[in-house]
Amino acid sequence: MHSCGWLMLALSLAALTGNTFGAVAYERTQRNCSLSPPYLPSTAVNTTDQLQKLREHMLPLNISAYIIPGTDAHMSEYIAPRDARMAFMTGFTGSAGTAVVTQTKAALWTDSRYWVQAERQMDCNWELERDVSISSVAEWLISEVPPGGEIGFDSFLFSLKTQEDYSLNLDSSNRTLKSVPDNLVDQVWKERPLVPSDNLTRLPDRVIKRSWQMKVEHIRNQIADNPYEPTALLLSALDETAWLFNLRGNDIPYNPFFYSYTLLTMDEIWLFVHMDRVTEELKVYLNASCKGPLCVQLKSYDTVRDHLKNYVSQHSVKVWIGTEYTNYALYEIITPGEKLMTSSYSPVLTTKAVKDETEQKILRDAHVRDAVAVIQLLMWLEKAVPEGKETEFTAAEYVNKCRGKQKDSRGPSFETISASGPNAALAHYSPSEEASRSLTVDEMYLVDSGGQYLDGTTDITRTVHWGAPTAMQKEAFTRVLMGNIEISRTIFPSGTRGVNMEMLGRRALWEVGLNYGHGTGHGVGNYFGVHEWPVGFQSNNIPFRTGMFTSIEPGYYKENDFGIRIEDVAVIVPVHTKYGHNYLTFDTVSMVPYDRKLIDTSLLSSEQLQWLNKYYETIRRLVGPELDKQGLKEEKDWMIKHTESFVESGSSASVCSSSLTLIALAVALLHNII
Repeated sequence: MHSCGWLMLALSLAALTGNTFGAVAYERTQRNCSLSPPYLPSTAVNTTDQLQKLREHMLPLNISAYIIPGTDAHMSEYIAPRDARMAFMTGFTGSAGTAVVTQTKAALWTDSRYWVQAERQMDCNWELERDVSISSVAEWLISEVPPGGEIGFDSFLFSLKTQEDYSLNLDSSNRTLKSVPDNLVDQVWKERPLVPSDNLTRLPDRVIKRSWQMKVEHIRNQIADNPYEPTALLLSALDETAWLFNLRGNDIPYNPFFYSYTLLTMDEIWLFVHMDRVTEELKVYLNASCKGPLCVQLKSYDTVRDHLKNYVSQHSVKVWIGTEYTNYALYEIITPGEKLMTSSYSPVLTTKAVKDETEQKILRDAHVRDAVAVIQLLMWLEKAVPEGKETEFTAAEYVNKCRGKQKDSRGPSFETISASGPNAALAHYSPSEEASRSLTVDEMYLVDSGGQYLDGTTDITRTVHWGAPTAMQKEAFTRVLMGNIEISRTIFPSGTRGVNMEMLGRRALWEVGLNYGHGTGHGVGNYFGVHEWPVGFQSNNIPFRTGMFTSIEPGYYKENDFGIRIEDVAVIVPVHTKYGHNYLTFDTVSMVPYDRKLIDTSLLSSEQLQWLNKYYETIRRLVGPELDKQGLKEEKDWMIKHTESFVESGSSASVCSSSLTLIALAVALLHNII
């Protein structure tokens, strides 16, 4: 997701460029540091120079190690190119990881999604630690840093929990953390990208129901009602400020955010941004020229720490922070402790998670238009792949081009995952023009893509096969689909946490000894991040409530062979039950059919088939008129063909009841003719 030159080189993940390569060729896309000289694929980045310079900067500070997190000062999952310090130092461009450098060694920690990618992108200066726990990093530090040694870090890049966990793990080891005021990577990164200079923009009135003034008053009511009596709320996550003021930017690729903090009290509002990006029109919109409860006082982005320190120095103040997204540099100045109040998430994040009526409607509408683009892709590939001319990269370009033609399109919502054969076994693989596997009828193909629209953010994954899938591929696909359906059709009490039903997405796989190594779903925003916290199926997500949107995305990945994921976005809606009240279920808003060839209906229950048929009826009802409106007759015919009803018997979903009727009529006619 990064646009600068060195990063684009690193993003050229190794991929098989043809289908005649065997296992040996596949293995050689990864480094082999045991050889002499070591073998490095073309995608590996030479990091010798930056490591040497970093170590030189470490010496006068008397630090034995330096920790480089893969995040920014706002604890963002997706970061701007200028914050990709871990990628600059290591060559590894995955979205999760931590790097540590000593005078003699360098190591990277990341999770199983990225192990292969790391082996493709890093040179032999780096060790790969196949773990993500801070305890693992701490154990390594204790083994490499001498007793009494200090370990440097940038406190703006540590969350509260990160700092606490490091301190806890190092506490009895006689090694200590040392905050380094000026980031050392920034000092050696001479061509570090600049902050974007584009002006911030406000959302049009047609896509919002609540003005920023209404939102401010709503959040102030929550501050006033809190029994711990906070006097101010500090907003650190980038989507918090963007949501509160109905503003958008472009500082982070694929995410319409901008660098910002907000400090909100009952009678004042301070917005910390890069001032040169605020137009006179926006100043009027924000009432920036007045002083009062609904007047936004604009401050330079870099002054937030000093301003917060001044506020905390006053008597009888208490600052409310969300610990998940507040960095340690801001947290540590809110002292003494009675001036601090914490919760996992700020009231802005929990309020934003529940979409209002307007947001729900337009987000549904965005998914209907988005379905048109995905249908266009699948129909095109169905024709083009047998001719042997298309690649993973051209497929990704095509779907993004189709999305770009839709109303209110603002580009992709993340880097498209377009993967065939063994590349699809990498859950977060993305092709490049230089390294892209050809698409053939002999392999499975997975495409995970999404769009940003003024009225919504989309994320959908479909897996297809244009030839003859193996029995194992078909069963695995069907069991992944069963997991998707089981979650989607579940009825549950309001307030149920996603983690308590997550296993429904895995149960059909578990029954035959299969599983997947990623989460089962995440929140989705209205022209926001494609991964919108705190909604989802993980243990630190908040309970489900009506109006929340989440993805549902079970999968299965067979290493070096194929990958399957079926991802839909659903909104949580009330459901009427026979006896109980306040029960909820999921209403799927993604509107693209699944590959019939890969569905073994003999594995599906009658309830699952009924759900599937109802879902296909909904696709016809909602997407059909949109295809008509856009004059896409061929695409509509394709959609109708692929949404025919399933029968409840047999082992193939390729024949439906209407087709059987037509066959019977044809046989009768032939019999009469004969």
